[in-house]
Amino acid sequence: MATAPLVSDAQASPEVRAVFDDIRATRGSDFVNNFWRVLAADPGTLKRTWEEVKAVMGAPGALDPLTREMLYIAVSTTNGCSYCVHSHTAAARAKGMTNAQYGELLAVVGLAARTNQLAQALQVPVDDAFEV
Repeated sequence: MATAPLVSDAQASPEVRAVFDDIRATRGSDFVNNFWRVLAADPGTLKRTWEEVKAVMGAPGALDPLTREMLYIAVSTTNGCSYCVHSHTAAARAKGMTNAQYGELLAVVGLAARTNQLAQALQVPVDDAFEV
């Protein structure tokens, strides 16, 4: 259960409606998912978050959109955000992620989690060669 109300289109203030309309236009879809609808309980947070998501995930850059989504899946898995894992897995699949790519991604995520925990538990000193 959400800790804030989901804002429907009918309940949306003009400020919230503007963000919802931008989400729809940017994504080329009428669907506004629950993450945005819950954030709409605080229009300022909704607007700031959407602007950052557009800037990081949607703007042209050195990383292609699929790579960005796969990174988002990895971080969301590590952070334990089930909602984000589901939404970004769907987005990655829509951007062409194959089952083989997903399997390799999960293998890397699992390996990194395990080796990170070992390095942290053992307090392995960083090699001089790795210092930037």
